[in-house]
Amino acid sequence: MQVSIESSEGLERRMTVEVPAERVNEEVEKRLKKIARTARLDGFRPGKAPLSVIRRRYAGEVNQEVFGELLQTSYFEALKQEDLEPAGEPKIERMDKDPAEGFGYTATFEVMPAVTLKDMSEATIKRPVAEISDEDVDNMIENLRKQRVEWEEVERGAANDDRVIINFKGSIDGELFEGGSADDVPLVLGSARMIEGFEEGLIGAKAGEKLTLDLTFPEDYQSEALAGKPATFEIELVTVSAPKLPEVDEEFAKLFGTSEGGVEALRKDVSTNLERELERRVHAKVKDQAMKALLEVNAIEVPKVLTEQEARELKQKALANLTQAGQQGDLDLPQELFLEEAERRVALGLVIGEVVRGNNMEIDGDRVRKKVEQFAADYESPDEVVNWYYNNKEQLSQIENLVLEEQVVDWVLEQAKIEEDKTSFSALAEAAQ
Repeated sequence: MQVSIESSEGLERRMTVEVPAERVNEEVEKRLKKIARTARLDGFRPGKAPLSVIRRRYAGEVNQEVFGELLQTSYFEALKQEDLEPAGEPKIERMDKDPAEGFGYTATFEVMPAVTLKDMSEATIKRPVAEISDEDVDNMIENLRKQRVEWEEVERGAANDDRVIINFKGSIDGELFEGGSADDVPLVLGSARMIEGFEEGLIGAKAGEKLTLDLTFPEDYQSEALAGKPATFEIELVTVSAPKLPEVDEEFAKLFGTSEGGVEALRKDVSTNLERELERRVHAKVKDQAMKALLEVNAIEVPKVLTEQEARELKQKALANLTQAGQQGDLDLPQELFLEEAERRVALGLVIGEVVRGNNMEIDGDRVRKKVEQFAADYESPDEVVNWYYNNKEQLSQIENLVLEEQVVDWVLEQAKIEEDKTSFSALAEAAQ
């Protein structure tokens, strides 16, 4: 068998394979003889037809079978011979050859890139350093108050943070457009739920008033049919309500599970929860930097076939999330939107794989157990959740992959320079958003 390799653009390879006639003919003859032992042909007893007759009757069919099987076996033999690792399925083109000369084909495919880990001692990771302040606790309690807000109707003009109930009709060039009209819609002014100018246009209006707003949809609006279009909205305010927040007292504390100790105990619980959240955010920030550094130092070319496959999966997940969020109609998103993130994910996966192999890393079972117990702690029966994970291979595998990533992060931190970055919890939260 003769094999030759041509390098095309990037990671693409064109492999030519030629299988000698002797190998083809040997396999064809072997199969024809096997058929002859049991073949039932008119004019002959079962298994007694001459081989020449069998050849005329079955040669074409047998040749196709042999070609298909030899194609597969010779392809993998050639890959092994040339020490090539394809990144996806090949494109096969059969060569135009006389059967007496055997057969040949070309296989075009991308190969997996070679990953050689480089020195990471010059990479810098900034580890956030922050403390939970009284102001952070105050802000969180204020958020808890807003979760328990009650609304009281008022006769004054609407202001930011008020909730209005409205009826509205939207039109473009005098024609109502789909999804542009609704009745009894609750809207908190300042929430930025509507397009620019809509909520601002309601400031100062009172219940029972009607008004007209001439607005323009943003150029990047989610509906292409409306993007950049001027529109007119006829709006009626049904009610205007001001927010009434609960007092922070013992009864308020009980609403959030603090049965004893009142407000001070609630503040302590809030502070403890914020400490856990701070730890999570610091960990996420460090991990993100470590992965970025890993890719920057070990930049590699990524097979297009793997990038496109990952982009398809990201697109499907995005569509599923949109559907779950209540988006209606025929949803579609250009796959190009996901290519950059897909390429990053594929490259990171390849580099992480080399870190794991190069350092003979094994998944730390104790860390897996700890991670599972952390997830289970939020449930009413933690032990049942732990058992569920360990009896569900797919779910446990996700935890193991997460732990393996954390072990790779630890490896990066051992190689790189670590600098402390003084910050605040609120700054970390804002950056995450």
